[in-house]
Amino acid sequence: MNIEIASVDSVIIYFGDTITKENSLKVKAAYKRLIELNNSALIEIIPSYVSILITYDLFKYNYKEIKELLEKELKDIKISSVNEESKKIVTIDVYYDKEVGFDLEEVAKKANLSVDEVIALHSNKLYDVYAIGFLPGFAYLASVDERLKTSRLETPRKKIPKGSVAIADTQTAVYPKDSPGGWNILGRTAFKLFDKSLETLSLITIDSKVKFNPITKEQFLSQGGEL
Repeated sequence: MNIEIASVDSVIIYFGDTITKENSLKVKAAYKRLIELNNSALIEIIPSYVSILITYDLFKYNYKEIKELLEKELKDIKISSVNEESKKIVTIDVYYDKEVGFDLEEVAKKANLSVDEVIALHSNKLYDVYAIGFLPGFAYLASVDERLKTSRLETPRKKIPKGSVAIADTQTAVYPKDSPGGWNILGRTAFKLFDKSLETLSLITIDSKVKFNPITKEQFLSQGGEL
C-alpha cells in the first residue's frame, strides 16, 4: 500500500500497479473499512481499479495526519474480509441482436465463433465490478471470456445509445446514457443504471456482481427498451 498526495485536499492510496483480481479485492476491502469509519472529515472516497482517491477536510487533517490515519486503519486489511459469497448479484436483461448490437457479428467473426456462441459466452459469466466511472452508473466489469477479448474500435462512435452493452479488451460495461464511445456493442438493455434517488446513484456498486440475461426483442420492448 502506497499513499501519495493527489492535490491540496486529497490523497490516493495505491494497492498495486496492475489490474488484477487480488488488487481489486484489496481496494474493495479498504473501501469497506473506510466507509465503516463514518468519518465526516473524509469527504469523498472514490475506489478505482487499483487505488482509492480520498478528499478530506483540511480543517480536520493535514497530509501527515491523514496519512497516519489511513495507515493505521488499513495496515491489517485483508482481502478475506470481503465476503464474495454475500455480494448482491444484479441481473441485467439484454437484447442481443445486430439490430442493436452493432458489433456483434464482427466480434463473432474475429473470435471465429457463431453469434449464439458469443452471446452464450458473454451472458454465462458472473462479473466483478472493478470500478465506477467515467459516467455515473458506468461500471467496468471483468473479466470477459478470453475468447471474447476484443480491442476497442479504431474510430470511436460519436454516439453510443443509452443501455448499450459493450466489451473492450477483457472488460464489459453498459452505457448509462447516450455518449461517445469506442467499445464493441453486443446488445442493449432497458435496465436503469443511473438513479439520482439512490445515494450511490446506481444499483450497481463495487460491492455488486453482475449477470447478463439474454431476452427477446419483445421482452426488451415491453420493459421500456428503445430501438
